[in-house]
Amino acid sequence: MNFPLYIAKRYVRSKSTQNAVNIINFITFLVIVIGSAALFIVLSAFAGLKTFSLSFTESFDPQLKALPATGKIFTLSPEQEQRLQAVDGLAFYAKELEEKVSLEHRGKNHIAYIKGVDSNYTKVTGVDSTLYIGDWTINDTQVVSGLGIANILGVTINQFRSPMQIYAFKPGKGSISQQSISSLYNQLPMVIGGVYAVEADLDNKYVFADLRLTQALLEKDSLTVSGINFKMDEGIEPSAVRSEIQSILGAGVQLKNRQQLNSTLYKMLNTENVATYLIFTLVLIIALFNVVGAIIMMILDKQQNSKTLYSLGTTIKELRRIYFVQGILVTGFGGFIGVLIGVLIVWSQLTFSWLKITPSLAYPVKFEFINIAIVLATIIVLGIIASKIASSRINKKLVDL
Repeated sequence: MNFPLYIAKRYVRSKSTQNAVNIINFITFLVIVIGSAALFIVLSAFAGLKTFSLSFTESFDPQLKALPATGKIFTLSPEQEQRLQAVDGLAFYAKELEEKVSLEHRGKNHIAYIKGVDSNYTKVTGVDSTLYIGDWTINDTQVVSGLGIANILGVTINQFRSPMQIYAFKPGKGSISQQSISSLYNQLPMVIGGVYAVEADLDNKYVFADLRLTQALLEKDSLTVSGINFKMDEGIEPSAVRSEIQSILGAGVQLKNRQQLNSTLYKMLNTENVATYLIFTLVLIIALFNVVGAIIMMILDKQQNSKTLYSLGTTIKELRRIYFVQGILVTGFGGFIGVLIGVLIVWSQLTFSWLKITPSLAYPVKFEFINIAIVLATIIVLGIIASKIASSRINKKLVDL
């Protein structure tokens, strides 16, 4: 039997004759439980917020997207399209053409982007699932706009008698003063058939239109696109077909996955997660000073026991190990109880949605086993350090008769 472990377990279970020591030990254990539970809950909340935030971008962004390496447009030839259709693991691809335009309706104006898309666009993205009102109708007379655009222009769906006007500058060279204003842009009256709603920036940004109509408005040929969106077959990772797609499209085109398309957002979310973890770890470090104090109080309370053990042949190293193991048992058990409480709270939020951001939206949390491992590892490491500091107080002078 491991002698230090046996004595340490006895010390953990036994109560001190000094009531103050018992209170200090209880408070120390409670602090560990609350700290570990709070750390797990916060990590789960940030994991939920990350998933919730990224769900908005996933509605718009495909698994893989081709963009021009330089400039705003590139050409996709019929031969390249045939080769893309033959790529194993590639389910669908959708072409798009995006450009900044001016929108006008009954004297109200707004600068936005027109995104011309083909019929496969809703197959590679989930943008049609974000519809707020109307339906996803895109043809020669109808478009889909963001909720913010509709509110700014004061336009509603199916206003056939008063369509929204789309103005796009014509490509070309020359001085503006040498041309009439009407010759500088192409005008296109369009009816809004549906309105999507995701978040403020995206709701104010896009008008989705038919790709061929957009190409005509911008005076581009049918081979000109600004991007190609890709969706893989079920179970196929984008990395598995990325090199083959890249070889088809050539060096003038770059491929980006969702994380690369939203690199700033990913970096911000990851930085916030790390910062929160470090802040709560600092709180735990401060809290675990209670462990040091509690073990030192226990050492002083059990001084006579230590002298007896020393007289019976226990070495100073073994005495230190007793209190070291005791500290680890207290922090480890407290951390386990805290994580268990945290898991129950997170589970209750996932099941019952008792905490809400709005009457219809529950605060997002996400249960991840990695967070359990992170919390327990943090508690144990800090407990080892605290126990080592406290147990080092045992010396020969303390146990000398």
